[in-house]
Amino acid sequence: MASRPSPPPPVPVRRPGQVTAPRHPPAPGGTRPPAPPGSAGLCAPPSPPGGALAPGGGAGRGRGAGLGGAMGGFALLLLLLLPPRAAGGAAVCGLCPGPPRKGSIVAQFCASQAGTESEGRCCRERGARPERLLGLDLSNCSLRSLPPGLAEAAAAIVLDLTENPLTDPPSGSFLGFTLLQQLAVPLPLECPGGSSAWEEVTTSGSSRLCQGQRNPCNGSGELAWPCPENAACAPDGPGLIQCLCDSPFHGYKCLREGTFPVLLFCGVLGAITLSLSLLLWGTQRRKAKTP
Repeated sequence: MASRPSPPPPVPVRRPGQVTAPRHPPAPGGTRPPAPPGSAGLCAPPSPPGGALAPGGGAGRGRGAGLGGAMGGFALLLLLLLPPRAAGGAAVCGLCPGPPRKGSIVAQFCASQAGTESEGRCCRERGARPERLLGLDLSNCSLRSLPPGLAEAAAAIVLDLTENPLTDPPSGSFLGFTLLQQLAVPLPLECPGGSSAWEEVTTSGSSRLCQGQRNPCNGSGELAWPCPENAACAPDGPGLIQCLCDSPFHGYKCLREGTFPVLLFCGVLGAITLSLSLLLWGTQRRKAKTP
């Protein structure tokens, strides 16, 4: 009986537009041989013409830009609501090199007080958190005007500005120095607030010493700026006052009664921040979608 011939091997059908890569026998060791030149990109999707973005790329970048805008707005809201950090006076302590000068009123005060230590030209209270600045010695620092960071030493009790070619400072230079009890200035300068703002004013050599700051609200003379109704006078530095609203009044000239609307203020501020974030997100997304 004649044997039936074996059927021919199937011929692969090539579809229109389909490119087939040539087959290679497996290399020894089971490793695949390197692909021939030009065949590396056969399975890779074609890139869009003209350098256009792939589908979904613009939307992804738009969502990323919108998320970044929202996070930036939230961070700005936190910065506005958080209370400012109290300055420790570290910058003003390093305006002049070395410790407080020997014989200055700051060095004498720091040596007479227990639990104090020197840091630069400052005398601080040891162990306090935050460390309280008690004295500042800026004598012989070649200062022609008061340094901008002097407000950091507003809690000082003793301040020495002698042996400096200082000019007359503005009237509000010592605003907030309510605890200041001893101030030494060059002889050509007057005590801040005038002699009436201090209990005792003495001169010695080339310096003038102002001692014992008075409370201008307790004086018999008439105040230069009388406080409005529903407000009380409070000292705010040598010869300076401030008007504090009595509870529960607040606002301009203490005319508004009741507590400050904290929830309303935070709600309005949060709504404005959210609206700006959404506006930025929409504009950035639209720009990302356009080619």
